[in-house]
Amino acid sequence: MNESTVTKMKQMKLYGMHNAFKTAIESGKTDHYTLDEFVSMLIDAEWDERHNRRIARSITNARFHYKSNIETINFDQTRNLDRNTVLRLAECEFVEKNENILITGSTGVGKSYLGTALGYQACIQGFKVSYFNTSKLFAKLKMAKADGSYLRELAKIERQDVIILDDFGLQALDSHNRITLLEIIEDRHNNGSIIVTSQIPVQGWYDIIGEKTIADAILDRLIHQSHRLELHGESMRKKRGINKG
Repeated sequence: MNESTVTKMKQMKLYGMHNAFKTAIESGKTDHYTLDEFVSMLIDAEWDERHNRRIARSITNARFHYKSNIETINFDQTRNLDRNTVLRLAECEFVEKNENILITGSTGVGKSYLGTALGYQACIQGFKVSYFNTSKLFAKLKMAKADGSYLRELAKIERQDVIILDDFGLQALDSHNRITLLEIIEDRHNNGSIIVTSQIPVQGWYDIIGEKTIADAILDRLIHQSHRLELHGESMRKKRGINKG
């Protein structure tokens, strides 16, 4: 009977229950539970399994450039990075409030690592996240305009709770990319969060975007209700020999 039950659990894709039930049988611990305790144990195992699969799927779909986590962030005081501020942001209330995070600093100080770590936290909290290298995203969307898939690609971005625009401002925006950025920002205004990392201080973004009217529209929406983190210090790449932007 137990073998049949284990088989049925697997066929029904109750993988958490299947593993917990099989382990309990093999270890001879089934008699250690009351009936309600055993049922509760199986339900908890299934819930945990599905929860973990959902997080793993969300992280895979986010297409992060590399793995990052809050626990390994360096909060040395020379970095101008307040631990309490970061831990509060890691609770992801900013996503629920449709707020943005703007992370600036010179090359190698850990901007991308921090932005990605917050993205991972959002996945863990159950939010849909997408990571983009900004230059590659603009190139992809420019091609999408040519092949007729532009609106479909914008819709995919709009469905995300959080998008990460990494390495924003490496080059000035042309007219196509300027309009694309405005459309992305407008779609997300009060309807999603953006994490931006950039070597350029926020006050320099007007020059990067160009065309004052559009720059005003973009930055008004982007900066309003945003959290700004300006990292200082030496390059983390030089100190540790790792690739963290």
